Amino acid sequence: MKVAVVGTGAVGSATALSLVERGGTCREIVLLDRDTARADGVAADLRYAAPLSPTVDVRSGGYDDLADAALVVLTAGVNEKTGGATDRSDPKGRLRLLETNAQVFADIVPQVVAVAPQAVLMVVTDPPDPLADLTRCLAGHERVFSTGTLIDSLRFRVQLADRLRVRPRDVQALVVGEHGTSEVLLWSSASVGGIPVTDLLAHDGRSPADIRGEVEGDIRYANITIIEGTGASQYGIGAVSARLVEAVLRDERAVLPVAAYSAAHQVTLSLSSVLGAGGVQQSHEPAMTSEEHAALDKSIRVLREAAERALAIGAA
Repeated sequence: MKVAVVGTGAVGSATALSLVERGGTCREIVLLDRDTARADGVAADLRYAAPLSPTVDVRSGGYDDLADAALVVLTAGVNEKTGGATDRSDPKGRLRLLETNAQVFADIVPQVVAVAPQAVLMVVTDPPDPLADLTRCLAGHERVFSTGTLIDSLRFRVQLADRLRVRPRDVQALVVGEHGTSEVLLWSSASVGGIPVTDLLAHDGRSPADIRGEVEGDIRYANITIIEGTGASQYGIGAVSARLVEAVLRDERAVLPVAAYSAAHQVTLSLSSVLGAGGVQQSHEPAMTSEEHAALDKSIRVLREAAERALAIGAA
């Protein structure tokens, strides 16, 4: 199967590397970028690593090379550092990038769909959820989803595991809603081995409220912390993107917190989603407390307003 990555900046390059390293996910990877020299360079670099993995061909190309692609990963656009979205006190967070990146998508998506009309489209560029709404509109089909809050949920698991001194893979914890500052951490259902995390943290000797505030801050602004150290948040989301490509191409029907359009909520948001062939096949709202549900309602309002802005740009 052929997978294309549009945009070979930090995230696009990390995604392509993760696809190569996972092995067996796809047979061909095509890299596109408006900076053709960069796409050529990234493809050449990855080709020299490819012999260490199961057979995969990596090459750069243009839009015509997307013909017959099963899935197209959209990572093009300005990142948080370039777009000035690294202020922890700014409630907009990633949404500050919306106008610029919506214009980028308004140019890219029609060109992708023209040559790969059957491809699943996965949006990674920030802010991914309203850009997925725009992509869905421009593409004219439902095979569109965003990486959503999977990376946030992984961060939640890691932060809890650190404090509980267990493996992150043994922690069950979800983040829903926006991939952004209004995201909702579901503390009520977080558990380890069937034991509520809140019960385990109560034995830590610190105030549960203090721990909760610390964890939420670490997760909501993890991207900024990473950017401050490296200039770009890339490896985690690159690995997440490759894992999601795998779930689609293998029709895994994996249950993951990724974002797709919800008719019930009239916007793209992350819930417990069934991911397989064609993208998100079902979405289910997990059990929540009244407080968490109110927070999700607030996140939905934020996303609806952002989606309206994105669609207006796309229609201009």
